[in-house]
Amino acid sequence: MDPFADTLQRLREAFDSGCTRPAEFRAAQLKGLSRFLQENKQLLQEALAQDLHKATQLDSAFIRKEPFGLVLVIAPWNYPLNLSLEPLVGALAAGNCVVLKPSEVSKSTEKVLAEVLPRYLDQSCFAVVLGGPQETGQLLEHKFDYIFFTGSPRVGKIVMAAAAKHLTPVTLELGGKNPCYVDDNCDPQTVANRVAFFRYFNSGQTCVAPDYILCSPETQARLLPALQSAITRFYGEDPQSSPDLGRIISEKNFQRLRGLLSCGHVAIGGQTDESDRYIAPTVLVGVQETEPVMQEEIFGPILPIMNVRSLDEAVEFIRHREKPLALYAFSNSSQVVKRVLAQTSSGGFCGNDGFMHMTVASLPFGGVGASGMGSYHGKFSFDTFSHHRACLLRRPGLEKVYALRYPPHTPRNLRVLLAAMETRSCSCALL
Repeated sequence: MDPFADTLQRLREAFDSGCTRPAEFRAAQLKGLSRFLQENKQLLQEALAQDLHKATQLDSAFIRKEPFGLVLVIAPWNYPLNLSLEPLVGALAAGNCVVLKPSEVSKSTEKVLAEVLPRYLDQSCFAVVLGGPQETGQLLEHKFDYIFFTGSPRVGKIVMAAAAKHLTPVTLELGGKNPCYVDDNCDPQTVANRVAFFRYFNSGQTCVAPDYILCSPETQARLLPALQSAITRFYGEDPQSSPDLGRIISEKNFQRLRGLLSCGHVAIGGQTDESDRYIAPTVLVGVQETEPVMQEEIFGPILPIMNVRSLDEAVEFIRHREKPLALYAFSNSSQVVKRVLAQTSSGGFCGNDGFMHMTVASLPFGGVGASGMGSYHGKFSFDTFSHHRACLLRRPGLEKVYALRYPPHTPRNLRVLLAAMETRSCSCALL
């Protein structure tokens, strides 16, 4: 019998109900905690005395942001330059020494980063290391002061397990199946334009791309011709000849994606060319939740549509799956978009567009739960690679004032200490 199961289930259900989210609820809980301390002061003092036998406004308190030390950045293949250099900027700006491990899959970019980039940096503080999974595993056996990884959840678990052996902090930028809810109250062509652009950008090989659509059967009927129109306008009658449509990175990924085309049935696209690693911009309908295309991140130019009867059903579908890296909602009603935002959780969110939120430097980019931990972009990158060191500088004098804290503790001294420890903005206790 698990003694914790009922309690944990009760708390999980309470959180899922949304009762902890309103500001009024949070304020009430904090006020309750304050009352607990005030109304039980004597009881708590007696308990502390039994357990431990114990019962600054003149100082300078500040946060000093310091580099961690030796940092490892492991980059992916889908945006091999951007996702190598963005974290590298933050790590260098924070003052760290950096080991950069580019992806061996994007071979040409790996070669440039290894052979050319070190010429522009102080090589006593920076290095590029090469290799595949075996070499990365050997690298992770070493102790680093911080590890920044971008890639799949599967490999993220390996990185985190290796880091745990040295108690090394990590940022994990992972992926996930990013939902795209399309409300009945929308302009189907506008939605189709935006979804198609962001789904098929980089041939779908983007961790924040819309991974699947949730909509009613009626909206699906309106959306399909609009998606076909958008795909044709973007990539022409023969998308394979379009200079704007990318190719799948490897034969292995091509075969995996081609296998997903058997899920549901193809409504748009579906053509493939193994010799060119080409997969046409594709839309699947009649897809079941249990099929492979809904069980893994697609990472390719395939867009499944699943039908839901209502917004409530869409929200429940999203909430009962792992938290995604990004979530999208399309509606002419701002209330619908806000409701999706309020009742779900994801690394990032965008209403009525694709992954433009990740291009705003003033917003952090990162996952939550299975889609990652930690964030970066802009100043958030600097903060991620910095240890926030809490510091207090005390004057060497005024010993008569500070002597109040030393035992033996008289009733008068305790009263003065308690008064000094009361919460005030920008104050420090005599302790």
